[in-house]
Amino acid sequence: MKNLMLVMIWMLLLVGFVGVGGARAQADVPAEIKTAIRSGSSRDLARYFNNTVEIGLDGEKSSYSKTQAEFVMKSFFAKNAPSGFEFDHQGSSDQGQRYAIGTYNTKGDLYRVFVVVKQANGSYLIDTIDFTKK
Repeated sequence: MKNLMLVMIWMLLLVGFVGVGGARAQADVPAEIKTAIRSGSSRDLARYFNNTVEIGLDGEKSSYSKTQAEFVMKSFFAKNAPSGFEFDHQGSSDQGQRYAIGTYNTKGDLYRVFVVVKQANGSYLIDTIDFTKK
């Protein structure tokens, strides 16, 4: 009886941990966005742009069409080639928006990156992306 009780407790703990991990993964920004930023690929990043995207570069923010946003990011990546990128924190709002905060490294500078994705047409697309020099 004692062994059965221990097995039941371990199973409940295991189910609890797996359930928490599954809920966390659902709130993450798609990994392909991180990969596109890390590689400095405006083309791959643009696959995840909403029809209109707000881009902030060192405090200057503007809204762009998907096509214009790709060219803006291509120019940024050309001037600030990546040497590394990681998401430091991810989460979601009560309204279902997902966000991520990360650090973008270049040879000479560090940028704080803020990405907001919203659900559109069954997938999560970038609504806002902001690069601010640290």
